[in-house]
Amino acid sequence: MENNKSFLWPQGILFALLAISASLSVGVMMLFKPNTSDAQIKTNINSINTITTPAKVGTSRQIEKLKSMMLNSLQQEARNKGLSDGVPSRFQGAIIKSANVNQSQKVIALTFDDGPWPQSTAQVLDILKQNNIKATFFVVGQNVKNYPDLLKRVVAEGHTVGNHTWHHWYHFMNPQVAAYEVANTAKLIYQITGVKTDLFRPPGGMMNNGLVSYAKNNKYAVIMWSSDSADYSRPGVSRLINNVFRPAQPGGIVLMHDGGGNRSQTIKALPEIISRFRKQGYSFVTVPELLEMQEKNEKLIANKKQK
Repeated sequence: MENNKSFLWPQGILFALLAISASLSVGVMMLFKPNTSDAQIKTNINSINTITTPAKVGTSRQIEKLKSMMLNSLQQEARNKGLSDGVPSRFQGAIIKSANVNQSQKVIALTFDDGPWPQSTAQVLDILKQNNIKATFFVVGQNVKNYPDLLKRVVAEGHTVGNHTWHHWYHFMNPQVAAYEVANTAKLIYQITGVKTDLFRPPGGMMNNGLVSYAKNNKYAVIMWSSDSADYSRPGVSRLINNVFRPAQPGGIVLMHDGGGNRSQTIKALPEIISRFRKQGYSFVTVPELLEMQEKNEKLIANKKQK
């Protein structure tokens, strides 16, 4: 028995070294694939299991601990290098209803709340794709959990993602609950898509229930709107369209919904909204693009004043 033990110990070390080598290989791959999601990382890490099968139980446990440590390290690396639907730093912690752009810059940002949602999110995406438009989607965490593939499609088709809390609650929340609502949603968005977002929109536009305070303190840009379609109240397609255009102006942010209920009126109105804006000379941008335009304009003005 002693001879067998002395033989198995070096064998266990060998398999452990192989596991370490494989883990390091995954780490190197991550450096070249900074947008890899947590799910992809876990898939790569789990592939190491095939190496550890012959090892003794004690050695396998050591390898599992090693894998866990490596996974945590790689996840942190991915977070540090993840995609970002970010805004210029001066807007982080600010409340934004529209962007200050030149009146000659006829740009507008379409935004959609409360998704992802069965059928209607896909229909909105289809219309945007047909018209070659990129929009901004403020997603609810529990809907992301239920319909992750829809969020993956949002990101794959080049749209921007923002945080719209986990439960879409309106009532007052203490700092711990507010942190849960925002941070858990951000974590899940990242795990599913690899996207880190610093865009936040409070449900119902509620400013004083603890959520906005948390978001501002954590450097989220709080994105409100300048045109409210009121599609959540199902006002009828014509009135919905009029709600969008009545206050519309360059640099505006349009509020619509792809989730949270029956969005058939929004689906019917969206092609007409797009067509009318284009006839008026507008082009469509995401919220970060809108804010980047404002920052660029302000820098140009500042430079001229210095001269």
